Amino acid sequence: MSGAARAREWVNRRERGSSWVIKFCVWIALRLGRRAARFFLYPVCLYFFLSSPAASKASRGYLARVLGRAPRRGDVFRHFLTFASCVLDRVFLLNEQGGWFEIRVHGEEIVRAIEQEGRGCMLFGAHFGSFEVARAVGRRRQDRPISLLMYEENARKIRAALAAINPRLAAEVIGLGRLDSLITVADRLQRGHFIGVLADRNVDGRDLVRYPFLGQEAAFPQGPFRVAMLLQRPVVMMVGVYRGGRTYDVYFETLAEALTARPADPQAWLDGIMRRYVARLEEYCRDAPFNWFNFYDFWS
Repeated sequence: MSGAARAREWVNRRERGSSWVIKFCVWIALRLGRRAARFFLYPVCLYFFLSSPAASKASRGYLARVLGRAPRRGDVFRHFLTFASCVLDRVFLLNEQGGWFEIRVHGEEIVRAIEQEGRGCMLFGAHFGSFEVARAVGRRRQDRPISLLMYEENARKIRAALAAINPRLAAEVIGLGRLDSLITVADRLQRGHFIGVLADRNVDGRDLVRYPFLGQEAAFPQGPFRVAMLLQRPVVMMVGVYRGGRTYDVYFETLAEALTARPADPQAWLDGIMRRYVARLEEYCRDAPFNWFNFYDFWS
């Protein structure tokens, strides 16, 4: 089974098997608060630890690469717990309850400079840490709207989840693959919006390029980077690293300046920006190894 097929199968399995758990956690979180809700993360993670052997195997494979040693069971459980903690915290962040958290921001001057010039930009993240805590930093300033660009099937599900938690945010999701998707993105960029993309995987297995990543080549999609090249806006990497407790570090760093014209060698431009993205993602994985949330064999 290819890596893309494994990604699609893992996502579908998680959605089928964990919807009741997510709804229960949301109910607990909104009624009892974060501290009480965190107690429920341990039995939930134990359930997935015992009932999801494929995800546990993928976690062990990744952790062996990033830690440089054979992972223990406690490492795998911690990996699941970090993921569950970020999912839980998303509920509060979407409800604009960022006061629960200590959020330390690094490189915000990069996006401030773009904002002051009245331009939009592309924000590239990954299934790593909390993209939502990074968006929360943007929502602190009402003049910096951040929309998410994702595949249409996922976009429908995310819109439904957002509508249940905070209806105002549902309109911030743009479905990728529709005829008007790029027109919508270009319009929002023109109005100074920031467009967020999780650029480390797709679910259809198309347009993939392999790059060295944690000791072996892994496939990354060119699609998000092609969109950035076509729309000629700055590209900024945005990562929200969970440090434990209630602390997050949010990092912004420039991957590519705005283009003034189509590159003379488009493939060379794509290769350059993708290599920078993959190299920086690897560095973040080594810095905060339990923040990696691709629970399938990413290297197959």
